[in-house]
Amino acid sequence: MKKLMTTLKFTFNNPVPKELRPMHPAIKRRLKIAIPYSVAGAAALVGAWFLSDPPDWRLWALFAGLFVALEVSSVEVNERLFQSSGIMVVMTAGVIFAIEPGSSATLAMALMAAVGAYVPDDFKEKRWFQPMTNFGQLVVSSAAAGLLLDINLGLVGAADRDIFPRVAVASILAAVVFVTLNNVMVRRAVKYVWRTTRLQPWSQMGMLIGGQIMMGVLGGLIGAAYLVAGKPPVVLMLSVAVYAIGHMSLYAYSKLRESHLGALRGFIKTLEAKDMYTRGHTERVAFFSQMICEEMRFTGTRQETVMWAALIHDLGKLAVPLEIIRKRGPLTDEEFAIMKKHASVVEVILKKVDFLQPMVKIASAHHSRFDGGGYGGSGHVPGKTPSIEACIISAADAFDAMTSARTYRMAMAQKYAISELENNSGSQFHPDVVKAFVRALGKARHTWGAPHITNEQMARRLAEDPRTLRHDWPRDA
Repeated sequence: MKKLMTTLKFTFNNPVPKELRPMHPAIKRRLKIAIPYSVAGAAALVGAWFLSDPPDWRLWALFAGLFVALEVSSVEVNERLFQSSGIMVVMTAGVIFAIEPGSSATLAMALMAAVGAYVPDDFKEKRWFQPMTNFGQLVVSSAAAGLLLDINLGLVGAADRDIFPRVAVASILAAVVFVTLNNVMVRRAVKYVWRTTRLQPWSQMGMLIGGQIMMGVLGGLIGAAYLVAGKPPVVLMLSVAVYAIGHMSLYAYSKLRESHLGALRGFIKTLEAKDMYTRGHTERVAFFSQMICEEMRFTGTRQETVMWAALIHDLGKLAVPLEIIRKRGPLTDEEFAIMKKHASVVEVILKKVDFLQPMVKIASAHHSRFDGGGYGGSGHVPGKTPSIEACIISAADAFDAMTSARTYRMAMAQKYAISELENNSGSQFHPDVVKAFVRALGKARHTWGAPHITNEQMARRLAEDPRTLRHDWPRDA
């Protein structure tokens, strides 16, 4: 949420005065999120201020400082999704101020969220969308969670050991509300603002959301322990260590994910260095695969699995001689037999890369047919339909092969590629995958391929001699 996207810039001098120019659609989308979010946050904060009792400001300042420090150190766990262990701090303070007489969790938590919504980069880079949106979603989430704590713990009375079960239940409810509201509002903002740019799917959300809820419950129990123990400073010191451990777990996850993505990028560059015609191919196949997955409503985790499999699907070509890969004419039977091995060689190359093993099996079946034909590695079982994930990559790979230039032929029109997918639906390609792909392509704002090349013969002749392109070629041959 706190990652600034690069804004569009004009490359010419616009003669129309700036104040008379129409507002850019991207700015409009940001305003449609930022304004209602910030208004909702301000309303929640004002309501808490007038309807709730103030906390012990010295203790509140301590927790607010810890919360801000963790929010500033938040890490990217998915594309444009940042998390921190700040929920532990805000829940600890919430339980304490909900139980303590003369104070309330609602105001304390809402105020903490308000001061934690801003990071130094917001001021340095003159951002406005991120801080306004973060202010709104954090204050609303915190105020709702604090209200639940006040309702469930406001009449607890003396803090003794018997309150732990009640605090645990109240903390679970408050943490679930906080995390749910937070994630729904963040997801809504990201999908609406960046809807024209396909985002990488948010994966492992069950684990990440569950982890946030567990941190919130733990934070609430720390607050109860602080009160039951008689408010000793040592409990606060120990709680800081727990907060740090929570932050380090998120940091380690973020770095692990970053290293996985880095490894994938390295594999792609290695393959592309061998053959210039494969440059961009793997990314496009992954992109088309994501289009299909989104149309088929796959979860983020499942989408990511398919995309990563698409990124490594041709890695086995590292073992194929370069003269075969770059050959302009048709392959001989012997050469084709060598080329076919790339679908299984990928398993040998990535045998020791544990995190990619589910993807390797899918990638090894990208030349397996829906009717059980074709070839491949362990993911291909002759006579049986491959996994739906492999069928998705197969269709995406075929589409990109037809709509991009190869050594032996030019790129063909998207219309032709779609007709080929539909004509081979039920035999080479999975019917449901083809239908989803065609729908997704219809929604896209881009057309792939060369519109004027509408058959295989034309594409091959142009690859052999571009001068054969004449105005008398039939447009829909």
